[in-house]
Amino acid sequence: MIILPVYNIMLLPHVTIFVQGDSLRKGTEEVPTGEEVIFLLRRRNSTGEELENQFYPQGVMGRVQNLLEDGNVAVQLETRVDIRSIATVDDEVQVEWEAHPDLEDLDPDEVKRRFEALKNSLYQILGPHRWSLTIRGYIADWETLDEGFVYSSAFLGVSCDEKYQIMATDSRRERFGKMEKIFYEYAQVLTVTLEASQEQQERNAQVYRESALRHQIDILQGKLDEMHPDDVSDVNTYGKKIQESGMNETARNEAEKILRRLRAEGPNSHEYGMLTGYLDFITSLSWKKEPFEPVSVKQAREILARDHYGMKKVKDRVIQQLAVMNLNQKHSGSILLFVGAPGTGKTSVGRSIAEALNRKYVRISLGGVRDEADIRGHRRTYIGAMPGRIMDGIRRSGVSNPVVVLDEVDKLSRDYSGDPASALLEVLDPEQNFSFTDHYMNVPYDLSDVLFLCTANRTDTIPEPLLNRMEVVEFSGYTESEKMQIARRHLLPKAMEQTGLKPEMLKLSEKALRTVISDYTAEAGVRNLRRQMDAICRGAAVRLSEGKTAAVSVTEKTLERYLDEKPIRHDRIGKAKAPGIVTGLAWTQAGGDILFIETMFTRGKGRLNITGQLGDVMKESVQLAVTLAKSRYPEKADFFQENDIHVHVPAGAVPKDGPSAGITITTALCSLLSGRAVDPAIAMTGEVSLRGDVLPIGGLPEKLLAAVRAGVRTVLIPEDNRRDLKDVPEEVRSKLNIVPVREVQEVLKATGIAD
Repeated sequence: MIILPVYNIMLLPHVTIFVQGDSLRKGTEEVPTGEEVIFLLRRRNSTGEELENQFYPQGVMGRVQNLLEDGNVAVQLETRVDIRSIATVDDEVQVEWEAHPDLEDLDPDEVKRRFEALKNSLYQILGPHRWSLTIRGYIADWETLDEGFVYSSAFLGVSCDEKYQIMATDSRRERFGKMEKIFYEYAQVLTVTLEASQEQQERNAQVYRESALRHQIDILQGKLDEMHPDDVSDVNTYGKKIQESGMNETARNEAEKILRRLRAEGPNSHEYGMLTGYLDFITSLSWKKEPFEPVSVKQAREILARDHYGMKKVKDRVIQQLAVMNLNQKHSGSILLFVGAPGTGKTSVGRSIAEALNRKYVRISLGGVRDEADIRGHRRTYIGAMPGRIMDGIRRSGVSNPVVVLDEVDKLSRDYSGDPASALLEVLDPEQNFSFTDHYMNVPYDLSDVLFLCTANRTDTIPEPLLNRMEVVEFSGYTESEKMQIARRHLLPKAMEQTGLKPEMLKLSEKALRTVISDYTAEAGVRNLRRQMDAICRGAAVRLSEGKTAAVSVTEKTLERYLDEKPIRHDRIGKAKAPGIVTGLAWTQAGGDILFIETMFTRGKGRLNITGQLGDVMKESVQLAVTLAKSRYPEKADFFQENDIHVHVPAGAVPKDGPSAGITITTALCSLLSGRAVDPAIAMTGEVSLRGDVLPIGGLPEKLLAAVRAGVRTVLIPEDNRRDLKDVPEEVRSKLNIVPVREVQEVLKATGIAD
């Protein structure tokens, strides 16, 4: 008797199996015919050292039939056996077993009928299979279901435990049902697999056909391009650009979809221009990440000092930004908002930052933009659709990390077309702009490497959510001495270069330049001063071209010959004092300026007249000042009822508004009521509350500059604005007696109205 351990083999009685002869031989002895063979079925997860724990409790007994020519041995399986014990004696395995016959409870006619039905089902399923003839012959050779199951169990996906459970089933009927169920389940899986395979083959055939046709078209088009190199097809050109662009997968899929439409519709299509325009734009963008270049802080300082005079606070903040970017090795950082009067250098600082970073510079003007599509772009479903200004600026730069200056963000407006300020929120938010989607492109683009800088003249017109995303950097107005230096170092040399003048051809005296600054300009910046320098150089160019002189010298006396404008009339304080007239300070788009508050009583019925084209805020300040004046002089209650009050601010053609004239109007009314005049050399600025508190204001540096220019000697400011004095140049502070005040009573005492 031969003991043969096997694993994961399907064994059933009355089935002939084939075993390798070497596994049955003992040494070189031939296996005798009729020799009993006990097949022990090894467990999948056998544990323990005892042999009985390593095998299932049932096995199968068979007899050797004959030895085949290929060396295999045919074994006829006869019956199942119960394994009573397994032991090893002299290195040989000995087994005690007992036959375990099947329960014959299956009708032969029923077996035949169900077996034939199963084979017919398999024939039908295998019909379209490419190996169907071979497999049909294999199935046709099955004489019983047991035989078919034993031979094909390896292909049916039956586990080792399932095979044993089928073999260990006593009832022939129950065993037949289990095997039949497995066959039919496999047949369903095979059906689905064959259908999916056939569908995939058909799909692949279609794809291969299209690919072959396109390949042929490309070959033919390539031949035509070689014959006519000046007339290369757009499809090939754009296809090459898409492959070389390095765009992300989403953008590539969209571009290839448009390219397929372009190929399908041809150049005669009415959408041809739209399709080529889109491909032109999306392939001209830079999709590749630029490597980080270390920032030289020393070089940045030199560039800022070269291009701009003064502005120490601004330069320090810019250097801090560049240093942080350098340490983090990032292309971008905080969003800086440069706020200041026109001509103070906000935009030119952005250009200097781009030069210091050795990056491309893009300026995008947002003044007057009221359509959200100007930021996000138009959808391509509209005629004349175009990308937004942001992505158009990125395209013009040719890189993915330019320095972008968003100019005049305070002049954005909104209408029925949407809110462009809200669209800017995504652009400036580093948590969102890494996947900014322009409506025209319809694919995400990474803006996280773009360094955005914004400029504005004021912050009160910027929506709060947008302002919160930016860090405000104040640009103060220039003093007269700073303007002198800027004109000498920058404005005049540039004007001479543009007009072709050599340094020896034009001399501008110190007094003449100071006169230009004081009498021909009225601004916080230097924009108008630059125009005057240009005008002087043009006048000098005319005299030189006429041959009247070899060199032009411009002095204070000859200045009017070169400037065709009349000197600007500046409001200056007068010498005469009069009750009811007080000097105030105001902030304008051009910087600071002085204004006079004039008040007068006339016989009437207690009405209040306000003139001077004042805004709503200043009108409320007048009403508040009247109430405060009445509270300060309760004994004049009858006087207020019998007289009309007239409050006037000169220059009535100029609109005026703002929350900083409260104490000036109150002081003027109190001066009128008390009959005590206020020195015109005393100016003031500040809002007032109904309780008499002096409230803080904005634009203090510009207002103090205007005070110096107008000849003011003493300025009253709110106590809460004391900390803003550090932003005022020392040259200005040294010329003024600045008095911080908390209440209206302090103002009245400082002006001599109250004792």
